[in-house]
Amino acid sequence: MATTAGQSERELLDLGTLNPDEALGRLGANTQGLGEEEAQERLERYGHNEVERARRLGFFGEMAQRCKNPLVIQLFVIAVVSLVMGDARASVVVGAMLVLSVLLGYVQEKRSSYAVERLLTLIKANCVVMRGGHEVELPLRDLVPGDIVVLAAGSIVPADLRLLLSKDFYVSQSALTGESMPVEKHAGACDAAGKNAVDLINTCFQGSNVLSGTARGVVVHTGSRTVFGAITQKLAGQRVLTSFDRGIEGFTWLMIRFMVIMVATVFFIVGLSKHNWVDALLFGLSVAVGLTPEMLPMIVTVNLSKGALAMSRKKVIVKRLNSIQNFGAMDVLCTDKTGTLTQDRIVLERYVDVTNRQSEDVMRYAYMNSHYQTGLRNLLDRAILAHSDLDVERTCRKVDEIPFDFQRRRMSVIIDYEEEHVLICKGAVEETFKACSRYQVDDEIHPLIDVLKQDLMEEYETLSSDGYRVVAIAYREFPRTKEVFSAADESDLVLLGYLAFFDPPRDSSAAALEALRKAGVATKILTGDNALVTRKVCREVGIPVENLMTGDELAKLSPEELTAAVERGTVFARLTPSQKEEIIRALQRAGHVVGFLGDGINDAPAMKTADVGISVDTAVDVAKESADIILLKKSLLILEDGIIEGRKVFGNIIKYIKMSASSNYGNMFSVVGGSYFLPFLPMAPIQILLNNLLYDFSQVGIPADRVDEEYLVSPRRWNIASIKRFMLWIGPMSSIFDYTTYFLMLYFYGCIAFKTTADPALKAHYESLFHTGWFVESLLTQTLIVHIIRTNRIPFFQSRASLALTFTTLSAMLAASLLPYSPFAAYFGLTPLPASFWLWMAATLGTYAVLTHFVKMRFLKKYGID
Repeated sequence: MATTAGQSERELLDLGTLNPDEALGRLGANTQGLGEEEAQERLERYGHNEVERARRLGFFGEMAQRCKNPLVIQLFVIAVVSLVMGDARASVVVGAMLVLSVLLGYVQEKRSSYAVERLLTLIKANCVVMRGGHEVELPLRDLVPGDIVVLAAGSIVPADLRLLLSKDFYVSQSALTGESMPVEKHAGACDAAGKNAVDLINTCFQGSNVLSGTARGVVVHTGSRTVFGAITQKLAGQRVLTSFDRGIEGFTWLMIRFMVIMVATVFFIVGLSKHNWVDALLFGLSVAVGLTPEMLPMIVTVNLSKGALAMSRKKVIVKRLNSIQNFGAMDVLCTDKTGTLTQDRIVLERYVDVTNRQSEDVMRYAYMNSHYQTGLRNLLDRAILAHSDLDVERTCRKVDEIPFDFQRRRMSVIIDYEEEHVLICKGAVEETFKACSRYQVDDEIHPLIDVLKQDLMEEYETLSSDGYRVVAIAYREFPRTKEVFSAADESDLVLLGYLAFFDPPRDSSAAALEALRKAGVATKILTGDNALVTRKVCREVGIPVENLMTGDELAKLSPEELTAAVERGTVFARLTPSQKEEIIRALQRAGHVVGFLGDGINDAPAMKTADVGISVDTAVDVAKESADIILLKKSLLILEDGIIEGRKVFGNIIKYIKMSASSNYGNMFSVVGGSYFLPFLPMAPIQILLNNLLYDFSQVGIPADRVDEEYLVSPRRWNIASIKRFMLWIGPMSSIFDYTTYFLMLYFYGCIAFKTTADPALKAHYESLFHTGWFVESLLTQTLIVHIIRTNRIPFFQSRASLALTFTTLSAMLAASLLPYSPFAAYFGLTPLPASFWLWMAATLGTYAVLTHFVKMRFLKKYGID
């Protein structure tokens, strides 16, 4: 059903002025939720709850999108100009290059992306709704207008909602407004005059996420009719460029500028020396094709897609393809300890009073707190509820709730119990102590004096240092006349006792951390847990606890001191979500590529700030939404596999870039020099194009190539300076052998006689023989050199190319060798070469390979592996 953005906003503003019951009536809904038949009818009417992201294009749309690349446009213009000037052969060859680059990239990317999309369906984002009077969990896409949605801390707001009930309800609308501060929402009617929809305090919007509190709301708009959907429609297809994107784009334009200068130079040299400006233009256009890295878009796309597919086989799902490069470049991984270093299997070990004796009162109060809370139940709550099975519904009734937040670090429920309203508080020990003025032992209540507080803290620290996660239980009784409670009522509490939980370390943690260290990735622990438990766990898994700092200590540091502290430290405890984000930024200021692995609502800001955000499929919705990479299994061992795969992808892309840059730079000397002193063109335009087509084909196997182990041992970043240095060192090597071939063909095989003979047939023979000799030498040497450049080891002996790359390079070399003897030779202006030429060719290839390898090793010794 089509609805404009203006209509959607007006409807939200109108509903905002109504009370909750009137809003329900306007939408044809009720507090019990829709029936299944009504929900199905609305799903058919309004469609699935999906915003329009990058719209899936059809085949022709995809082709048009790929043809916008400047390299493809350049080839297309050259093909058209060649055709207009009557050189149909050149136009056909350039067209074949276009097809090879564009169509192959399309086919390979589709193959990989469909496989990854199938795996992405395993990552389910659900919401809780009322259907037929019962709470049920539904996929977000099945939500319809009129559904009643249940929200709690950690939820993503799944659609535009008019609130019906709320309790201490705060949301983040930063995705819509850019405002980082939480916004409190209420269910009552409000004045909408002069306001925008996003300013309504009783309306929540798709794309927001719940920070604390609980609420229920009725769905007003879904999918593209939401405020978020309208914004997304405008931005569909737009994507922020990563440093990798900018690097590729910069290299592309560098090559284009280089090509323009070269073509202009060659055009004027040939025109002035040969006095044939038409030939000069056709030759210049052919040189332009030869200097264009037209396979770059295909190589990048196929490498990234193939890497995403390979990573998915290792249970690592890539949501954003270009994050693969940052994954491989990551040199610092920040992670919480829970579930990564530990088993994420919390067991309630002890429930004791303040004298360290087991207490059923502590267990009962803790159970009632966890049972009645409606916020995001964590592992501790589940462990409490799994430990006992108390029938609390028969003996008490819930009155109110004070939700958890990361400032108070505690939450409370209020129940009607034994003729009074009892506030039961559960939370971090230090924060709960601050709210307590008394303590209870058996049935006696005593003042909590400072000396006793110190003794109790020592008992807590003893439990924590033994690896237990400890929370405190406290309570306060109120008269039944008090019905509404707030965080201010968490005062003058009676401390009842402690709960001690244990989360055993993973057996694989030590090995995984060592594997990351060997891969050049430093691990830093960022946790909200206390320092004692964190120290114990880190010690057990082999993490050196260097300069452990707490959130309180970090808060006192200046930005410069913080940067120095996070460089030195490995473990940071008692952190707030904003402090995790500050640590990420400090590491980035220090020049690190930072990854963050998290699964909680408190991790989402840090994941968005990190260079690569990593989450797990069991994470809360907002964490999965913030992530670039999602692990199907919460294990650092899987993470290490993904990092290595990211480096393989980047390594193969850099291979092509180095090959193209060095080859083009070398060809510059050969083409410019040959155009100046030779009595004819160094190579016919059609031959340059054919040479380039065969060379392009030889590169098709690069995405499937192996990457040497030593390249994978440390993070790899985009380094244009290194590429330029490599080009300057390796490029001129090819020109040496181009010039030796020039002089071989001129003086050994007599092509210099072109100058003295008046016979047109002899002239044509000498010119064709020269062209054929350089055509073969040029293609064989630059294709062979692929095997030299692709590895930092001794090629063929210490490192062999993949079967795919070996096949494509050998096929190109075989085609170049056989073409002069084939029926197509005359069409391309080639002629059979004498047998002695092949002896010279064998010597050239051997010498070229040895010399290039020697120069490469000198380069590596001077500059290292990049």
